[in-house]
Amino acid sequence: MPTPTHVTLNNGVTMPALGFGVFQTPPDVTTQAVRTALETGYRLIDTAAAYANEREVGQAVRDSGLPRDEIFVETKVWISDYGYDETLHAFDKSAGKLGLDHIDLLILHQALPSRFDLTLEAYRALETLLADGRVHAIGVSNFMPEHLDALLKNSDTVPAVNQIEVHPYFTQPLVQAADAAHGILSQAWSPIGGITSYRGTGSSTFDDPAITAIAEAHGRTPAQAMLRWHLQQGRSAVPKSVRAARIAENFDVFDFELTPAELAILDALDTGTRGGPDPAAITLETYGRDIPEA
Repeated sequence: MPTPTHVTLNNGVTMPALGFGVFQTPPDVTTQAVRTALETGYRLIDTAAAYANEREVGQAVRDSGLPRDEIFVETKVWISDYGYDETLHAFDKSAGKLGLDHIDLLILHQALPSRFDLTLEAYRALETLLADGRVHAIGVSNFMPEHLDALLKNSDTVPAVNQIEVHPYFTQPLVQAADAAHGILSQAWSPIGGITSYRGTGSSTFDDPAITAIAEAHGRTPAQAMLRWHLQQGRSAVPKSVRAARIAENFDVFDFELTPAELAILDALDTGTRGGPDPAAITLETYGRDIPEA
C-alpha cells in the first residue's frame, strides 16, 4: 500500500498527514524545535493561541528559508476569544504573532457547551475568514459527536478537521466514526500516548508489551509503530518533541507497513480512559484565560 504522506481535506486543500506539534513547548525552545522539524522534513506545524508560542513558530518558519506555500501552519482559537467579532480579532492576534498574512488551517480549540451560542458565533467568524481567503481551511478540536451535530445544524461549512486525543489507549471510536460520517478528518493529538506517561497512570504506551513487540517486528520504535498505525488508518497526527533525535525518529515512518493483524492489536488496547480534559467540562470559568495581543 502506498504510504500516505498527504491528505486531501473536504474542501480540496491538501495537507501533510504527519505534522509537528508544540503543545507545552516553552517559547524559548520552540523556535529551535520547529527549525529542526522543518529541516527534518515536516511541513505541517501545529500550534495554538493558548500555547503562547505562536510568535516563536512564526520565527522558525521565516528562518527556514522555505517558500511560504511549502509550509502548512495550523493554529487554534481559545474559548476566551469566542464570539463573532472576538474570533475575527483572534485571527488578527494569531496572524500577527505568526507573522503571516494567511493561516492554512484555523480551528476552534474546544467546544464550549455552557455557551454554545458563542461557539457557533466563533465558527461563523471562521467561515467569514475562509470566504475572505484569510484562512484556507477551518475546523474544530475536541468536539464530541453531539457538538458536531449541533454545529452542523447551525452552520454552512462542514469542518475540515477535528483534532482529538487519539492513541492506542484512547481511540475514541464514536468520535472518529462521527468525523468520518461527515467527511471530517480526524487529527490525533498526543498520538503516541505521551499523555499516558506524565499523568501518573502507572501505564505508558511506550512500555506496552504489545506495542513494543510490533515495533520490534519491524525494527522500529514504539513511537514509530504508533504513528504508522495512525497514518494507515487515515488519520493525521501531530507528535511533539524538543529533542532532535526524537523529532527525526517520529518523521521516519514512511517506509514500512503494519499488517491488518497488527493494526487490530493496537486498536484493541483502548482503555476508554481520557488523558486530557473532559470536553463536557470546558467552561469559561474554569478554562478561560487572556490571550495577549500581537
